[in-house]
Amino acid sequence: MQKAKVYFTSELTKESVVKMYQALEKELKGKVAVKVHSGERGNQNYLRPEFLKPIVDYVNGTIVECNTAYDGARDTTEKHLELMKEHEWSKYFTVDIMDSEGEMVLEIPNGKVIHKNYVGKNLANYDSMLVVSHFKGHPMGGYGGALKQLSIGISSSKGKRYIHCHGKENASYEDMFHADQDKFLESMADAASSVVNHFKDNILYINIMCNMSVDCDCCNVAEDPCMKDIGILASTDPVAIDKACIDLVKSSTDPGKDHLLERIASRHGEHTIEASENLGIGTSEYELIEVD
Repeated sequence: MQKAKVYFTSELTKESVVKMYQALEKELKGKVAVKVHSGERGNQNYLRPEFLKPIVDYVNGTIVECNTAYDGARDTTEKHLELMKEHEWSKYFTVDIMDSEGEMVLEIPNGKVIHKNYVGKNLANYDSMLVVSHFKGHPMGGYGGALKQLSIGISSSKGKRYIHCHGKENASYEDMFHADQDKFLESMADAASSVVNHFKDNILYINIMCNMSVDCDCCNVAEDPCMKDIGILASTDPVAIDKACIDLVKSSTDPGKDHLLERIASRHGEHTIEASENLGIGTSEYELIEVD
C-alpha cells in the first residue's frame, strides 16, 4: 500500500482546524455528519463546541453522537440531549443522537472477531462524515483517536457493549470489564472497518492533540493533561493519522509523555492500529506533511 499523507500543524486555533481540512483537497458532499465526543458531565478536557464551530459551519455539518453503554449523563437520549445543551453543542449546531430511535446493523464479512456492528440508525441519513477526534489516553483502549471514534463512537449503546465483549450478544455493563483485551481491540478494528466501508471515500479525519490526559473525555473525573499540546492532524486514512499521533508523542521531549505512553502500552493500544491495518482500511506507513 502507498504511504498515506498526514497533514500536521502545531498551530492550535479554530481557524487551523479549517485550514487542515482544506489541506486534504477533498470536499465532503451531501448531508455531512460531524462525529465529535460530547464530553461526560464533569470532564474538563473535551473539545469545546466554540473551538469546532468554524469547521462544522464550513462543511455545513450536523453534530452526531450515540448513547453510552455505562451509567452517566449520556446513557439515555433524554439525558444526552440535556448534556448537549449544558455543553453548548446545541447552542451552536444541530445535534443528532443517532441511536435515539434505534439501531441498524453494518455487516463485517471479513471481520477478525465480530461480523456485524450495531450503529445508530440515523447513520443512514448521512452522505459523508468528518471524524473529529480529541487524541488522548483511554482507560480501556489505551488511547482514543480516529479508530475509536469510528468504532465505539458510532456504535449504539448495545453496540458498544457488543464491541467491548467481542461479540457477546446482550452483554451487560459488568461483562465489559471481564473481556479479553486484545479481542476487544480487534473488535474495535472490525467495527471501524464497517463504518469506513459504509462511507467509502466520503469520510475524512481530523485529530486534535491538546489537553492530553491519560483518561478519555468519557470520564467524569479525568486526570489533568500530562503533557503539552502538540497540534492538529488531518488525513484521509484513519490508521495513518492515529499512528502519526502516537509517533508524535513518542518523539516529543516532554517528560510527561511517559505517563501517556505507559497508558497506551499497558492496554496494548497500538494493537488497534495493527488490526485495522490488517483489515485494509488504512496503512501505518505515512508521510507527515507540515502545513504553515
